Amino acid sequence: MEAAVGCPEKIMPCQNQQSTASTEEQQRVTANNPKLIRFISNGAETLDGSQDSGLGDPAAGDDTVWQDLTPRLKLLPMNDQIRELQTIIRDRTTSRGDFVFCADRLIRLVVEEGLNQLPYTECTVVTPTGHKYEGVKFEKGNCGVSIMRSGEAMEQGLRDCCRSIRIGKILIQSDEETQKAKVYYSKFPPDIYRRKVLLMYPILSTGNTVIEAVKVLIEHGVQPNHIILLSLFSTPHGARSIIHEFPDITILTTEVHPVAPTHFGQKYFGTD
Repeated sequence: MEAAVGCPEKIMPCQNQQSTASTEEQQRVTANNPKLIRFISNGAETLDGSQDSGLGDPAAGDDTVWQDLTPRLKLLPMNDQIRELQTIIRDRTTSRGDFVFCADRLIRLVVEEGLNQLPYTECTVVTPTGHKYEGVKFEKGNCGVSIMRSGEAMEQGLRDCCRSIRIGKILIQSDEETQKAKVYYSKFPPDIYRRKVLLMYPILSTGNTVIEAVKVLIEHGVQPNHIILLSLFSTPHGARSIIHEFPDITILTTEVHPVAPTHFGQKYFGTD
């Protein structure tokens, strides 16, 4: 420590790179345990609306990955923790207490990854030991918007990560006669047109509700490429419908599966 006193000022770079050894180790594990690797590449063709989505049938144990993923549809890298949370949420025997606990954990993971999609700038700070550290800081001008009511389940997870973030709301319900999504209420920060928007809706089934919500945001001046949709589960049809309508929107979810846990809102809020 004494030798460092007279040394010139050191800069500690911010790095997120794995060592060659760890990369080789991961490749070795992948080769020996292919069933443990569930990561899905986002390298992709666009969603063209064809009947074959390229997604294998998870219920049949088929781990085939999507062949038509767009860069705008992002999946959290799968691991056993996320898989267990998904399993508990889908299990009809799960108690409400366990359901809410696991849902909140999964929401937090999605929110954290959603924040990674926001723009940032490089910065340099000085550590308590006097060294300079090259890091990053997120740009200001972000907000959340929850689609009521199930989207409100994700608000606390966002506030836990961003204490002072502003959150707007949209209430959309299906018309009893036409079954079409209809906007009943919306309230946003007055300058939302200048902000990046984290749109929160946990279950994407048909995609109709989200499509109507995005239309409302666009009416308030928000650009589609400034909208990041945070969800927990999506069907292939739901994701495809949203991206077909708004190619510039970003969708972040943990799983794309033909069967979505549509009981989520009732179970989370105890109205099932």
